Amino acid sequence: MSVIKKFRITKIKNSKPLISLKKISLSFQKNHLILDNINLDISKGQVIGLLGPNGAGKSSMMNLITGALKPSFGNIFIKNEDITQYPIYTRTKKFRISLCPQIGGYFADLSAEDNLKAVGEILIKDKKLRKLKIEELISKFELDAVRKVEAKHLSGGFKRRLTISMSLLGEPEILLMDEPLAALDPQTIQMLQNIIIKLQSEYNLTILITDHQARDLLVVCDKALILANSKIVAEGTPNELMKNVNAAKYYFGENFKFK
Repeated sequence: MSVIKKFRITKIKNSKPLISLKKISLSFQKNHLILDNINLDISKGQVIGLLGPNGAGKSSMMNLITGALKPSFGNIFIKNEDITQYPIYTRTKKFRISLCPQIGGYFADLSAEDNLKAVGEILIKDKKLRKLKIEELISKFELDAVRKVEAKHLSGGFKRRLTISMSLLGEPEILLMDEPLAALDPQTIQMLQNIIIKLQSEYNLTILITDHQARDLLVVCDKALILANSKIVAEGTPNELMKNVNAAKYYFGENFKFK
């Protein structure tokens, strides 16, 4: 059964954006421009997809939001507050930002349960609350059968479930997901798509996702944007992107179909 997103949040009237990137540029060297004058507003509760060829700056944009990178020019705002100079830990704690990395994100030699406990001890001081939260996540992400299995021995799908559950321990408001659908079988991709849709509806999360599985990514997005040549060359709902000349020119090609 295919994944069906029942609604798409395309815009929120009379609401200030939760995340704003204003005139953001990023260069790793003087002649190596990654992002050039990027302006982007993301509303609370939206699922936004980032698409583009390799090296387009998708992961860099996420790292700018977390604070792992600093822009060469421009400013980043969350809840209308300029966070450009804030370190990672301040952004994480004050604005409840969480990241699911493309690779890793867990302690390989610890079991699934002990991974959750390790992060939980940092984020949740109350022992009873911590235990309840861990058990809730183990149940929600169907990790009970592998709770005692070391993370390095888990399948790709279970590793993704584990890293997502770990990212939710701090009850984030903003979740960044770097290629969560990569290198997975179709059934696991469908399972993760359903998880992402439920995260939006049940947790009211604002989610930013990047992935090369374009068709699978567009299924769960409210809006998506395409990065190419250091700029946003196209943006809109999945259906709008299918009609966008630049989307086809810079990323999809002529024969790509969303449905």
